[in-house]
Amino acid sequence: MSLLTAIRPAFGRSLHRLRRDLRFGVVGAAVQFVAWAVPMAVPWLIYDDASSPMDVLLALTVPLAAPAVATPVLTRAQRWRFKALLDIGITGPGRAPRQLWYHLLAGPAVAWGGVLAVTMALVGLWAATVYIWIWGVPLSWRVEHIGYSTTAAYVTAGGMILLALAYALVGALARLDTRAATVLLGPVPAKELERRVEDLTESRAGAVDAADAERRRIERDLHDGAQQRLVSMAVNLGLAKATLKDLPDDARQVIDEAHREAKEAIEELGNLVRGLHPAVLDELGLDAALSGIAARAPLPVRLHVHVPERAAPTVEAVAYFVVSEALANVAKHARAERADVTVVRAGGMLRIVVEDDGVGGADPARGSGLGGLAKRAGSVDGTFDISSPRGGPTVITVELPCAL
Repeated sequence: MSLLTAIRPAFGRSLHRLRRDLRFGVVGAAVQFVAWAVPMAVPWLIYDDASSPMDVLLALTVPLAAPAVATPVLTRAQRWRFKALLDIGITGPGRAPRQLWYHLLAGPAVAWGGVLAVTMALVGLWAATVYIWIWGVPLSWRVEHIGYSTTAAYVTAGGMILLALAYALVGALARLDTRAATVLLGPVPAKELERRVEDLTESRAGAVDAADAERRRIERDLHDGAQQRLVSMAVNLGLAKATLKDLPDDARQVIDEAHREAKEAIEELGNLVRGLHPAVLDELGLDAALSGIAARAPLPVRLHVHVPERAAPTVEAVAYFVVSEALANVAKHARAERADVTVVRAGGMLRIVVEDDGVGGADPARGSGLGGLAKRAGSVDGTFDISSPRGGPTVITVELPCAL
């Protein structure tokens, strides 16, 4: 039972694959027959009644010209065959010369290979069942040719071999046809790669825009929700501290502590909101937003912003966070006394330069936050460069495309 259980599924799969490949090959041969039968019939009709050299020339050129003219129709028919019978989608714009090579060479070659496979299968089936056919001959012939059983055994074995070869040939032809059609009927590999790069670029830009929009939503929710509640609570605690003069000292101390913690929570939440997406960036642009960063920095920052025309909102957000994180790195690691930030728009690029007079030696590979800056720039197809020799200065240069 175990052997039968193992053989039966394999036999079923082989039979299913044979039916599928045979159906695929028969439909392909039919398409090739239609594509070639009409053009080949026209020359005979013309040549029989040919009365001038022009008729003879026409009779000779029609079989070659017809596939070229019918290439779009034949390509659609073949693509439908692959999709309907093998579930292989061959899509995208292709080149007519490559498609014509398929219809002139690859398709007919596979079709004739299918004819050979069917012929081998029919002959093999006849030979494999020779013992059945031989009982149809007169008994006297079998008596006279008493050694026929040995010959029939050889013929049966040959028929089984032919059937196996036909089965293998049908599968090989289907694979060969698929490979040829994918290469010749589909888009040119370079064009397909270019299309995929464009699709990936668009999808990445969409993901970046979606992430930026989500940060804006969170910023609005925190600003309009939690932050306003904290402000209201701080105001109420301040009023309580100012008006309730007859409270015990312990109660007043609790109110004072709660009021102080509420103000600290408001400040921390404000920093968090600005870190998500500063509202001033949308309202007033990079100059005002970066001015706020420079004012809050723990070291003197000279800021120069010249952006006469605003960039895309996502690009502005990336520029804002690049400057913010770069200055945070300067304050944390560089031991610098000052920093210079320059943001200018040159044509279609936004150029950001952050320079400090610190100790230098910054290395993106050491996990100092510079790797995050490079990734932020790369998210919008920007470039990131750093120069940080020992002893300083450290210069970070980021260039971002203004439009996505």
